[in-house]
Amino acid sequence: MTRPRDGFWPTSPVTQFLLAGLVVVSAVVTATVLLSRHAASDDALNDASATTSVLATSVAEPAIPRRLAAGDIGAVDRFDRVALRRLLVNDVRRIKIWNADGTIVYSDETRLIGQTYDLGDEELEILRSGGIEAEVTDLDRPENRFEPHDEGLVEVYTQVHSPEGEPLLFETYYSLDGIEQRGTEVMSPFLRIALGSLAVLAAVATLLLWLLNRRLGRAAAERERLLRLAAEASEAERRRIARDLHDGVVQDLAGTTFAVTALASRVPPEERADVDELADTLRRASRDLRSLLVEIHPPELSAATLPGSLQDLVAPAAAGGVEATVSVDALPELRPGQTALLWRVAQEAVRNALRHAHCRHLDVRVRVAGGVVLEVEDDGTGFVPEEVGATHFGLRGLRSLVADRGGRLDVRTRPGEGTLVRLTLDEATARPAHDQEVPR
Repeated sequence: MTRPRDGFWPTSPVTQFLLAGLVVVSAVVTATVLLSRHAASDDALNDASATTSVLATSVAEPAIPRRLAAGDIGAVDRFDRVALRRLLVNDVRRIKIWNADGTIVYSDETRLIGQTYDLGDEELEILRSGGIEAEVTDLDRPENRFEPHDEGLVEVYTQVHSPEGEPLLFETYYSLDGIEQRGTEVMSPFLRIALGSLAVLAAVATLLLWLLNRRLGRAAAERERLLRLAAEASEAERRRIARDLHDGVVQDLAGTTFAVTALASRVPPEERADVDELADTLRRASRDLRSLLVEIHPPELSAATLPGSLQDLVAPAAAGGVEATVSVDALPELRPGQTALLWRVAQEAVRNALRHAHCRHLDVRVRVAGGVVLEVEDDGTGFVPEEVGATHFGLRGLRSLVADRGGRLDVRTRPGEGTLVRLTLDEATARPAHDQEVPR
């Protein structure tokens, strides 16, 4: 079991999904609202432009009398009586008609009639080429001094012609709040549909993720149970094989060794050397078999039994001509997981030294130095760690195993300079979260 990671980020996938989904949905909602407002504003401006175009071509232009462009008072009065009531419809707040020199020849605000102001480039372009333009009204301009300054306005202007054929600028003013409100009314149903769809999608996805997480959790629990059963079955089988070998073959070898040793005293001197050699062979076979039993099923491990277990572990070294020593300091009471980890690392390191290092000396040391330190050192051929790290599964597995339990594993080696494997278990590894059986 690994330690839980520090921090406040939750470990539940459902909670992680909800938090991430909340961030994404918030971003989508914000973008949707902003884009919807922009689209609604554009749509409302387009609607105001369409209204102005209809008023200009269907109401204002047909009703313009002769000499209105020249500012004739009678023409202004006739246009006012014929067209004004039909022009001030819906949200239209103001009507202005300009001639080419910037004079307002008609307005529903009579104080503006006959006043001359500078026209902007866009307005002059509309006068020359036609078209339609909409923009937010600058209430600080002098021609807008009679407009209320507590609300915004939008002005839309287009080209009309007098009966004399002179181009005029027809301008209408709308309430900015009214345009925005109309846009909101248009877009609100679509916003509700979009946001409702997101909410339904998030709810369905959360439900599916929760169900999937439960299923995966059950599958993981079942897989863990099966692995535990398999490990227990393997352990039971190891115990059975070790018990059968110990009670059968090992005892038979021991009895045969005693019998051959006793027989050596009764054979003629010239044959005694052969009998002694046979007894030595039987003793070596018995020792190797006992070492094999330790490999198959180690003894119950504790601080008290660890020295004897390590002695049994290095017993095969003598048969290969390797001088092996074991030294163990007086250890504090170790937890089962720690003791098993020490033995497992020692087993792998000793096995590698005897199989691959071609060493003459092998030292196994367990000492207390700010924690428990295991060192397995040989004087063999050594190796280049980078060249064997990808393929040396035993060493790579040990690193993962030790890291999972909060220890440190260091391997120091060079070609021709031997190998030192050091395992360090500091005080932090004594916490109960690491008291787990180490695979053997």
